[in-house]
Amino acid sequence: MHTRNSRILVLGLMALLFIAPALAMPGGPPWMNGDNLVVETGCSCHGDGAPSNEVVVSISGVPRSYDVTETYTFTIDLQHASNSEGGFMIWDYNVGQLTPGEGSSAVADEPGAVGQSAVGNNWVITWTAPSEDVGAVAFQLVGNAVNGNGNFDAGDAWNILSFTISSPGSTTNDDAEGQALRTISVGDYDALFIAEEDPEAVEAERQEALAEIFFEEGNIYYFASFSILIVAAVIQGEFYERKFGGGPEYLDRSLAIPQGVRRGVLSAALLIVFAWAVESQQSWQIVLSVAMLMLWAMYGVYRTIAQARATPQAKDLV
Repeated sequence: MHTRNSRILVLGLMALLFIAPALAMPGGPPWMNGDNLVVETGCSCHGDGAPSNEVVVSISGVPRSYDVTETYTFTIDLQHASNSEGGFMIWDYNVGQLTPGEGSSAVADEPGAVGQSAVGNNWVITWTAPSEDVGAVAFQLVGNAVNGNGNFDAGDAWNILSFTISSPGSTTNDDAEGQALRTISVGDYDALFIAEEDPEAVEAERQEALAEIFFEEGNIYYFASFSILIVAAVIQGEFYERKFGGGPEYLDRSLAIPQGVRRGVLSAALLIVFAWAVESQQSWQIVLSVAMLMLWAMYGVYRTIAQARATPQAKDLV
């Protein structure tokens, strides 16, 4: 019987160890994270262990400088693109007095600090300034936006806001009462408007991009190969003509000169067009087409010269 009770006690203690973090966090964050204060360094249990600009932590109603014994109402706001709820902790190093409001409570290990008592994203608390001028008052505020799955994981994200309130009479304010209030925040507001993408839409877009790449590159390879085959065929024709046909046919100079001039002018014009296409970064289709036409015109000039220099045959003298 004693052994059975011991086993039940051990199992009960183990269960408490596993569920304690899950029960403790909604009622307020822990004061310490190892040897560090959570309010100063955050919590390595959540997110990737570092502050995230995806979480926007803000506090409004903060004076630029405080009046002694004056009470101010602070509104703490927590925003994230997908994590709608979380918690916070704020501390003024016990210089003034922080008073919790609805959804918040004093931190058990440090009653001068205030944290959430229930998960949310908006809390109203009050702060009473010290009874005498003690200089600037430093504040630490940490906010944690959780994904709601009950675990401490990378889906959670947190951020830290450090700010100060200046000593009485040390700032110039614009309102009639001489005590302008401000909103202070940390984080990237643009990150709040990044919509979660549909995986199917993302995949369809990726497939469409791949199809476009295959089509574009397929055309490039096809027409480039086709152009190379044409050039190779012309070179092969020249080789066989010289080896087995006796060379190019003779062309009288009276015909060769005007033909050469026409083809030379056309070649020069196409060369200018080709240079323009390359310089202006035209599409590869235009550049390749102009290049092939230019080569064709230049080949025509070469053929005219080659025929004019050819040795006349008997049939050419008739």
